[in-house]
This record gives sequence, structure tokens and C-alpha cells, in this order.
Amino acid sequence: MILSPGSSGWISKYFDFVEKGDLWVSIRNYEELSTLKHYHLTFSRCGINFGLPTRAIFGHRLDTGHWTRQEKLKVLLMEAHLFVHLKSGGELDKDEFIESLLVFYGDHNARTHKKLLSLFIKEKNESKLEKILDKRLDIKLNLFENKWWVNSLNNAFVYLDVILYHDFLSNESENAIAKYSSFAQNALTAITLSSYADGKITQKERDIFNVFLASANLTDEQRDIAEKKFENGATLDDLDDFIHDHWLLKRFLLDISILTVFSNFEADESERKFIDQLRKHIDIPEKELDETIMFIQNFIITNQAESEFLNDAPSYERVYGNFLNRWKKVLTRNKEKLAIELGESKELVALMKKSMVEDLTPEERVKVRAQLKDVLKSMPAVAIFLIPGGSLLLPMMVKIIPDILPSAFKDNEIEEPED
Repeated sequence: MILSPGSSGWISKYFDFVEKGDLWVSIRNYEELSTLKHYHLTFSRCGINFGLPTRAIFGHRLDTGHWTRQEKLKVLLMEAHLFVHLKSGGELDKDEFIESLLVFYGDHNARTHKKLLSLFIKEKNESKLEKILDKRLDIKLNLFENKWWVNSLNNAFVYLDVILYHDFLSNESENAIAKYSSFAQNALTAITLSSYADGKITQKERDIFNVFLASANLTDEQRDIAEKKFENGATLDDLDDFIHDHWLLKRFLLDISILTVFSNFEADESERKFIDQLRKHIDIPEKELDETIMFIQNFIITNQAESEFLNDAPSYERVYGNFLNRWKKVLTRNKEKLAIELGESKELVALMKKSMVEDLTPEERVKVRAQLKDVLKSMPAVAIFLIPGGSLLLPMMVKIIPDILPSAFKDNEIEEPED
């Protein structure tokens, strides 16, 4: 299906595909996930929380081969808004959805030199929204260094629009977008704190800050304040108190803080200590920290082909090894429960044993994915498997589990299933 986000009329065509049944816009709910966690996992999976469009939310059948990265992000922003609209109880109605977004964005119209002319020409709502989305992707600073953070991220703060649209629908407040600058300033403070965690600022940390600052739709005065804070340092008290009660925002702050700390692939003791202090300060449970770190590392691993930053094989191996070790730690903590669950899944154990010596058939791989996914649902920090695309990590689990529970894979421990 051909769609051209760089030309006018793309929103109408997108919804035309939906109406014809060519695009399936549907949300699957998961009993294991709260509504807010479902939002967070979905947006983390598609990459919009870092401004890197890694996968569509609904438009998986669209031909994106000719799209620029900015065009992919623009469509993803629209889809993220649509996801929030539907998840918040809205109907799959193009006109209702677009009208809702126009009210949300309010006077944040695309202010072009043709604005005066638009007073005399009645634009369609679809055209207005296309211009607004174009404007929201603009960045004020042209960073040209040949680094992953610059080449891979467009508007890294575009995710704040999605969070604010959720607030708009939840609170029915027409001025939700007015909170944008406050959200962006707190996020920049979190990046500053993370950069100073080990007492020194690396060039990569400075690059991250510059990309997010370039993305922030702030006034010149607000940008100057953020830059001075980055140069002089900040404290946890510089974060606003309202963050404690805003689940999606504080998870975003933790995400970008971990991304900054792990920008050099490893975190030293002082950086790990800072992350835990931040977690406590913004009231995020300790048990969720490992999950968040694994999400960031998984983001790097699964998107290595999209980034020049990860073309260095030794660097990739360090990230992958760290990720593997963290999963071992999580599964080891649940060793007894894992053994019980596997004991009740004899066919799964048999197939996992077989996979160690020979390739499984396509049908057998489907069985392993389905049964292993059921087993892991009972473990903490495995929500990563529950949403589309999560099963890509299951082969890693097949390798880890025999190391954690070697006895379960001896012939005299768990009986082979009967033929």
C-alpha cells in the first residue's frame, strides 16, 4: 500500500485504507498490563519515546521503503495519538479524532508565511492537522556531527505531545499542550543529572543533551536556562514535584536518564547509584528498574541496523552481553517458580532440549514461542514479551533457561513426553 507522508492528503489516504479494511486499526488489551503500562510498552516498542521510528503501531502493511525517517516519525506521531484516542474510549471516527487533535493543539498552528492567506481560504481539518504535525517535528538547531544520537533521532521530544494528549483526553483540559515547556524542562534536567552522575560529562552525553535541546520547543530564554544548568549542574530538587503523580512522564524521565547513563554501554557504581536515587525520588518501584534498563538495552540491540552508533561490533557485543546477564539475574531470582512452571510444560522442555542439538521445524518453533510466552507471563519484568514483537527475544530465553535450571534438562529430571 502506497502512502506519501511528504505530500498533502496523506491523512485522508491513511484513513481511506482503514475504511477499506486494508489497515487494521485495533487494540488488543492484556490482563497482565495496566492501561498506563500498556501505553508505555507500546510507545517504547515503536521508538517514539526517543524520536526514532522503529515500527508502526497500526500501519505495518504500508510500504515505507521510500519514506524518510522524518516522514516515518510523522506518521508514527499520528498513530500514537490515534492509539491514545482509541485506548481512552474514543471511536474509530476520522472526523472526531482529527477534531480532537485540533482542539488539543489549539493555536499551535503551522505558522507559515501563508498564514494570512489561510484567513480567506477555508482549509480542511485534515490539511490543518498535517501542517501541525509538520510543525511539531521541526527542530531549531541543526546538529551535523556524524554520531548516532544526531543521525538517528529527529524530534526526540515529540513523545511529550503524546503524553500531553493523553492528559488532554483524561482531564478534558483544553490547555494541556501549555504544559509542554514544563515537561521538556524537567526532561532536560533529568538528562543533566544523568550526565553528571559519574562526576564528568562525556562528549556522547553532551551530544544527547544537544539533540534533546534541539528538539525542545522552548523560548530562547528557556533554552538558555537549560544550557546554563547543563554546564553548571543540577540536583534532584530541581525536578518539579508534580512529576511524582504523573506515571507516563516519570517513566519517560527514567527512560532518557538510563539512555544517557548507558550511552557509553556500561554504568559505573556512581551512575548506578544515581539511577536508583532518581527512581526513589520520583517514586518508581525498585522491581521495575530492571525492566526499564532491559527495555533500553533491548532498544539498542533490536535497532542496531538503524544506527551508526551500533555499527561497532565490540560495542554491540558489550550491550548484548550486559542485556543477557541482566535477564539471567531476573530469571535466577524466580528460579523456583520457573522450575515449577517448566515441570508442568513437558513438551516445552523436550523441544528446548531438541533445539540445543538440532534445528526445530517451523511448527515446533511456534509451539516453543507460545508455551514459553505463557511460562514467562508469571515472571516479573517480562512484560516485554506481551506486546507485538516481544517474542523476538524468546530465542535468548531458550539459551538462558538451561543455564539457570540445568537439572531440568537432564533426562532423569523431567520425563520426556510420550510419542
